[in-house]
Amino acid sequence: MTIALVPLALLVVAVALALKTFGINQEYERGVLFRLGRLGPTKGPGWYWLVPFVDRVVKVDTRTVTVQLETQETITRDGVAVRVNAVLWYRAVDPVRVVTSVESWRAAVVQAAETGMRDAIGQSDLDQMLKDRIAINRRLQDLLSTAAGRWGIEIDAVELKDVDIPEQMQRAIAREAEAIREKRARIIKAEGENEAAQKLAEAATTIGQAPGALELRRLQTLTEIGVEHNSTIIAMLPVELLHAAQKMAGLPQRTSE
Repeated sequence: MTIALVPLALLVVAVALALKTFGINQEYERGVLFRLGRLGPTKGPGWYWLVPFVDRVVKVDTRTVTVQLETQETITRDGVAVRVNAVLWYRAVDPVRVVTSVESWRAAVVQAAETGMRDAIGQSDLDQMLKDRIAINRRLQDLLSTAAGRWGIEIDAVELKDVDIPEQMQRAIAREAEAIREKRARIIKAEGENEAAQKLAEAATTIGQAPGALELRRLQTLTEIGVEHNSTIIAMLPVELLHAAQKMAGLPQRTSE
C-alpha cells in the first residue's frame, strides 16, 4: 500500500514543480524578477519561465489608481483655517523602482499627497484658493511629482474637491461680494449720468445756435405731456412771440415802464 502511494506522491510533486516553472501576467501587469535575492529582468505580459525555489516574482499593476484623499485641516498663508480634500490619480511607470525603492508604494503616494496638500494650501491665500484652484492643483502636482518620481510613480492629476471655511468667514466674503456689486452699480450709474450730461450739453449748444429750436422743443414737450396726461395745461407764451403777433396785427406795442 505504501509502495503504491509513492508514484502518486512523486506525481503530485512533479505537478507542483511544473506549476512553479512558469508564471502569467495580465496585459496591465509587470513582474519584477528576483533570482536568489538579486534583481533580474522584468517580465512583461503573457507567460514566462521560472526556476522553482530560485526565482521570485513581484507583480506590479500599471493601471491608473484613483484615490480620494482624506479631509485635511490646515491654515492658509493669510491665517484662515480651512478644511480641504482632493482626488489623486497616479500610476506605476517603473516597476523596478516601485518594488525596490519603497516598501508600500500605494500608501507612500497617499501620505505624500496629503502632506503636499497641506503645504500647497499653506502657501496660498484664501482668495487665491477660492478663485484659482487650477494654480494650486498645478503646484500640488509639482510637489508630488518630485517625490513620487523617485519611486517610479507618475502623478497624472490631483485636484482639490471641497473647501470648507468658517461660517464667520463665509459671511465676511458675502459682505465683500455685496460691497463690490454695489460699487459697480454706483460706477455704472455715475457713468450713465455723465454721459447724459454730455448729451444735454451738446443739445443745449445746438439749440443755442438756432433760436427757434427752443420754441419748437417747448411745443413738442407740451404735446407729449398732453398725450400722456389727460389734463388742462396752461402755458406761458414767450414775449417775443407776442410782440411778433402784435406787429403783424398792426397793434401798438406796450413798453414796460
